[in-house]
Amino acid sequence: MNHLSGIDAAFLHLESPEMPMHVGSLHVLELPAGYEGDFFEDVKDCLAKRLHLADVFTRKLALMPFDLSNPVWVEDEDIDLEHHIRHITLPKPGSNTQLQQYVARLHSTLLDRSRPLWEFFVIDGLRSGEVALYIKVHHARLDGQAGVALGRAVFDVAPEGRHIKPPRPRARRNQYQLGVAELLGAALSNTAQQVLKLVKTLPAMGRAATTLLLPEKDEHGKRNWSLPKDLNFFAPRTAFNVAITNQRRFAARTVPLAEVKEIAKRSGVSVNDVVLGTVAGGLRDYFIGHRELPSRALTAAVPVSLRVAGDESANNQVSMVTMTLATDVADPLQRLKAIAAGSSETKARLGRVKTAIPTDFPMLAAPWLMSGLASLYGRSRLANVLPAVANVVISNVPGIQQQLYFAGARIISYYPVSIPAHGMALNVTVQSYNGRLDFGLIGCRRAVPDIMDLADSMLAEHRKLLALARGPEADKMTQQVEASAAKSAVPAKATKAAAAKRATRRKPARRGAALKLIKSGAAAGPSRKGVAAS
Repeated sequence: MNHLSGIDAAFLHLESPEMPMHVGSLHVLELPAGYEGDFFEDVKDCLAKRLHLADVFTRKLALMPFDLSNPVWVEDEDIDLEHHIRHITLPKPGSNTQLQQYVARLHSTLLDRSRPLWEFFVIDGLRSGEVALYIKVHHARLDGQAGVALGRAVFDVAPEGRHIKPPRPRARRNQYQLGVAELLGAALSNTAQQVLKLVKTLPAMGRAATTLLLPEKDEHGKRNWSLPKDLNFFAPRTAFNVAITNQRRFAARTVPLAEVKEIAKRSGVSVNDVVLGTVAGGLRDYFIGHRELPSRALTAAVPVSLRVAGDESANNQVSMVTMTLATDVADPLQRLKAIAAGSSETKARLGRVKTAIPTDFPMLAAPWLMSGLASLYGRSRLANVLPAVANVVISNVPGIQQQLYFAGARIISYYPVSIPAHGMALNVTVQSYNGRLDFGLIGCRRAVPDIMDLADSMLAEHRKLLALARGPEADKMTQQVEASAAKSAVPAKATKAAAAKRATRRKPARRGAALKLIKSGAAAGPSRKGVAAS
């Protein structure tokens, strides 16, 4: 039996009908030229050969008696692919908006805990002729980086796929339910191991807490014990800081990764800072449009990975920090600089304590208590009145930077679909893939009914940051194009007077064409079509 860690189990215990705790991804796939097969059957056949590559597909939960301790993962000897892999056809006209609305509906339903916690949906009927694949897996099984590792196991790097070795034959065990005494014994044993592990880490945790709480020394070796005047432990209240329902809205957008890197390089910040700045600018414009922008800066809850390099375990190794979005700063580049400064300070603090943050801890008798408190918190709507720790969840997941295929079809997009929560009704998760940066916005339908407008505001902010970052060079390029156009308009054998006359006559038209060329080049990039853009 394989016990869930404390952080893995927390995603189970905090789940409720209003707050499902699964994550997902939406992919748009291009079928091979002249394809005439049944893609749904191809998907089932492809996945059936790969189930043994990741235990996400083959293990299910065995609950402890009275929820006294964390559940365990056990092998499912009878996996029903007809349940896990489903086929949906969109009604006409099969637009991108319809696809995103359907994904929002699929993402709002709970996974069946009596089976392995995953589902695949093949969605056709798109008017573009493409096919969509929506995947959802419970967060108790993996975090963002483990999800990328799962993608490597399922997807191929060539359209013809790769040879998959069949699983080793195993003796089929008799189907039986684990006994109460066996489960209780496992619970006590696991709790003892967790307590021992926690005791061993207490000294490191104490040193980390001391490092985090004590102010740093100045150049004279003294500590500044005075608190900052603008210190505030809570975020300003917004329309997103409410208790949520189980209904969702989803929006998918794309920007070129090269443009994001260009903004980062020209501005002297990181790619993650640009992602935060893009979301911050979109939120600022969104709230200004609703006349609801708080005077204090919005705050983001940002997941951070605790994994060591090369660790692709199918579990959760994450923590959460808060970062300012500097939405009280009007200038986009100054806002980006403020976000980068705050992000750098947060990363420095986290770096001093990262290795001491526990991902496993004793949970004896805690599951039923956590579930009860989570249910009470949601149904009592305390999130509507309690102070907000953060306004929005923003996550940036480094993805796979090469072309992928699935069941012979080319994967165009990799839109993440994550988890809104009570008190933070909007989640913006970004994943890079093959030269793209795919944004997935998921929110409570009641709190964020116009999520498409918010997604468009973020695209507009990206274009704004790109134009500002390119500013002086774009002007120089305009001058070069104008000079070249004016020079080519004058024949070599013409007299100076005739040349001046013709240049004067043609210059306005050339100038207009050059400016139009430059502006169209700056605008080209992020797609407003979202899902169907390649």
